[in-house]
Amino acid sequence: MSAVKYCPECAGKLEDRFVDGIERKACTSPGCDFVYWDNPLPVVAALIRYKDDIILARNAKWPEGMFSLITGFLEKQETPEQAVEREVKEELGLDSEIKGFIGHYSFFAMNQIILAFWVSADGELKTSEEITEVKLVPKGSSTRLGSAVSP
Repeated sequence: MSAVKYCPECAGKLEDRFVDGIERKACTSPGCDFVYWDNPLPVVAALIRYKDDIILARNAKWPEGMFSLITGFLEKQETPEQAVEREVKEELGLDSEIKGFIGHYSFFAMNQIILAFWVSADGELKTSEEITEVKLVPKGSSTRLGSAVSP
């Protein structure tokens, strides 16, 4: 369960109790009906085609050899498509174009729902504070055949 301990509406203590058949944090103060639903956070992911390759990236906090798609949180008043384009620009310095929606995936371990998009990108590939290394994987090949790049 969540680390949330107090009600954001009345500052009363939250305790575990069953609401709609599921254990949730609920306010204990009389007259307050606040329930912390702990809904999943929306995250976007970009499968990026850059030139003739697919880009995988290593986050600065990850161990060497661990790569993933470019991902990021959906921000307030932002569409998933806008979030994908923003993340690609912020993390890799690339301009991008959404080519299609791949699908949605539940990531229960992190309480997230991932919205994945197929993206085409161009420009000068750069790393950022968050991304320290990228791997360019030829389309249709094993990721072991890709070459690591630190622009």
